[in-house]
Amino acid sequence: MDSMPYHFISWYEALRPEGVRVTCFDVYAKEGERWEKTIRDFLRRESIRPTPEVFKRIYARKQKYFRQYFKPRLFKGMEEFIACLKHKGYKLGLVTGTPAQDIKAILPVEIISKFDIVVAGDSVKKGKPHPEPYLTAAKLLELDPAKCVVIENAPYGIESAKRAGMFCIALATSLPKEYLTAADVVVNRLKEVTRIIGKTCVPKRVRLSERIIG
Repeated sequence: MDSMPYHFISWYEALRPEGVRVTCFDVYAKEGERWEKTIRDFLRRESIRPTPEVFKRIYARKQKYFRQYFKPRLFKGMEEFIACLKHKGYKLGLVTGTPAQDIKAILPVEIISKFDIVVAGDSVKKGKPHPEPYLTAAKLLELDPAKCVVIENAPYGIESAKRAGMFCIALATSLPKEYLTAADVVVNRLKEVTRIIGKTCVPKRVRLSERIIG
């Protein structure tokens, strides 16, 4: 989902009353991270003690603003790409720092249903950049991590994937390429990912709403 602009404005408005100012790059660089660590890091940067009351207050504001501003929008070509991978028989896992209940509110059910497993931010003890989220996904999918390919667009997600021993393709959808160089390959567009994985999915319209018969 192209959700980072909404996450930025939500974090900006949630932190501002605490005297904390963040830029879009501050927020984008933390994409995929668990919200508790995001708040803690931003507060500590301003030498503010992260008490439970402060955590609760900031997160409640962040959620309120996100619900107010967010408009669901998939990256161009993503719907067809996911449908094609599913049609070709790939095992698909969604690994995100977003809590499980928020995933249901953000992603359309026809998108979620295409994934064999979902690893949410609150389903692991240690979030990205720790390797646990991606190792958990590989275990649930019954796959060797070395045979997995991760598509990421944030530094913490890339670090998590690489520490899990997986091949990582970075998409420069939120941050410029120079922020993503820890990935094995960095591309600008989704169609470049298609070429990297061996032209598995051709660039044609395959809607998730279609009934696909293999």
